[in-house]
Amino acid sequence: MLIIAGPCVYENDEIAFKTCEFLKNLCSKYGFEYVYKTSYDKANRSSITSYRGPGIEKGVSFFERLKKEFEVKILTDFHSEQEAYLIKDYVDILQVPAFLCRQTDILKAAALSGKIVNVKKGQFMAPWDMKNVVDKLKYFNAKDIMITERGYSFGYNNLVVDFRSFPIMKEFCDTVIFDVTHSVQLPGGKGAASGGERRFAPYLARGAVACGVDGLFLEVHPDPDSALCDGPNMLDFKMTEELFEQVKKIQDALWI
Repeated sequence: MLIIAGPCVYENDEIAFKTCEFLKNLCSKYGFEYVYKTSYDKANRSSITSYRGPGIEKGVSFFERLKKEFEVKILTDFHSEQEAYLIKDYVDILQVPAFLCRQTDILKAAALSGKIVNVKKGQFMAPWDMKNVVDKLKYFNAKDIMITERGYSFGYNNLVVDFRSFPIMKEFCDTVIFDVTHSVQLPGGKGAASGGERRFAPYLARGAVACGVDGLFLEVHPDPDSALCDGPNMLDFKMTEELFEQVKKIQDALWI
């Protein structure tokens, strides 16, 4: 089981390092492969006043410090062709945001980086339509490809997960990930910010693991209610540890 986890966006070293240490140790305890995730810039925030992050220069500096301290793999998202070029030498996986998943030039930049590429499935995309995304990446000789399910728009300010998407996308992509916490997000649900229902995250995660996903993507924070971004859908340390224990039991049961 691959675990891609960390705070939504970089806030400061204390929060980032504390979360990385906790998650690395927890993944080691349960035998999961760990990749640290965070964003240096959230370019699609609801409001102009929302915290976006420190920017790419400070992001690069942070990634260097984190690698030196914890020796972990790192995933981050990017929003332009130039960003892919600037960030590629500091991370292990480049992530294409959901709203950009059909942008050919963005996909080309990710593929040409030589890094593993993770594409978030757009909230507007049917699972079978993601085959076109995979085909684009293969056309540009992507090194390795992952697709992440993060829920589908269901009316206004709401998302729903269609569990059929996992076996469908496995037909054309070897690695399918489930984004646990963004799937319980309520986009724009608070007017100038997104809301979320983190209490439902464990239910969806357990279902996805039972469906045979290759990994889980989740945002974790020591104190989600004080987080500067995506707090309502992020998990705290206690919920995360409880979820990992459940995931391990389901995973073991599948192999009996």
